Amino acid sequence: MVSPNSKIGNVIEISISEKKGVPKNNVGFAVLEKDFGIVGDAHAGSEKQVSLLSMNSINKMKEKGAKVKPGDFAENITTAGINLLMLKIGSKLKIGESAVLKVTHKGKTCHNRCFIYQTVGDCIMPKEGIFAKVIKGGIIKKGDKIESTV
Repeated sequence: MVSPNSKIGNVIEISISEKKGVPKNNVGFAVLEKDFGIVGDAHAGSEKQVSLLSMNSINKMKEKGAKVKPGDFAENITTAGINLLMLKIGSKLKIGESAVLKVTHKGKTCHNRCFIYQTVGDCIMPKEGIFAKVIKGGIIKKGDKIESTV
């Protein structure tokens, strides 16, 4: 369980995909490029460069019987400990040694039933996912500390 005010947590997994709207593959580490996103990910260069989702959100789906894991909701960074839902637009997140993200969107509009919805039967990204822009690049890896700085 995440404390409602928790501003510090850890990266549980890092995931990327070559196409949008599909589950991502766990890669363990990634290169974040300023004003671009995660090198090698389909969302890099878009308005929503990096997506984050809490392990708590994934566990909610597991409790409903879904067989899901980090990356299955097309999130780039799966977290634990930090309360992503309390973050405001403009909040900054420091990850690992040097990378910094700025929260740009909370949730998203789901225009159609994507592959994720069809596979899992629901998608929590529209309600509980957050999206960010890379404002300082760096290498991030599984297990890194993630901290809200604003």
